[in-house]
Amino acid sequence: MRKLTSTILAGAVALSALATAAYAENPMVGGAAMYADKNIVENAVNSKDHTTLVAAVKAAGLVDTLSGEGPFTVFAPTNEAFAALPEGTVETLLKPENKDQLTKILTCHVVGAKAMSDAIMKMVDDDKGAHPVKTVGGCTWTAKYEGDKLMLEDENGNVANVTIANVEQSNGVIHVIDAVLLPKM
Repeated sequence: MRKLTSTILAGAVALSALATAAYAENPMVGGAAMYADKNIVENAVNSKDHTTLVAAVKAAGLVDTLSGEGPFTVFAPTNEAFAALPEGTVETLLKPENKDQLTKILTCHVVGAKAMSDAIMKMVDDDKGAHPVKTVGGCTWTAKYEGDKLMLEDENGNVANVTIANVEQSNGVIHVIDAVLLPKM
């Protein structure tokens, strides 16, 4: 009996290690594991680096959309990216009367396709160094890269660097960025 129990325990440990290895393929974001079998919202709520983004998504009423089937590519600004905006900007955007403006900004961080970084870099190469990225919100950013560093430039000339790429989700992919991209208003 003891041998059977040891064998079962060893098998469970091996399965647990395999499951952990499968999840380890996705990078950690904000101190949390990101699971490819969870959707964008389910993963984002666990990242301590994306609490502002999650609050903004809730205030804009986009939780159901970003929990939907997709596929989506989300360029996800960190809390530090939001904090770098002029003082009072985030608080103002989170007010109910500014929901349309907030929604526009957030949907300009979403592409209606799953685009991994290598595919984006190939499009940049195909377009001789700069690829237009059309967003769900109607903005067009410019994707570029240097070495393995992918960057997006907004319509105002601001640049966001992808700091963590290819975080797979059940309904797309997240690329963590270090700046908030803003449409021309």
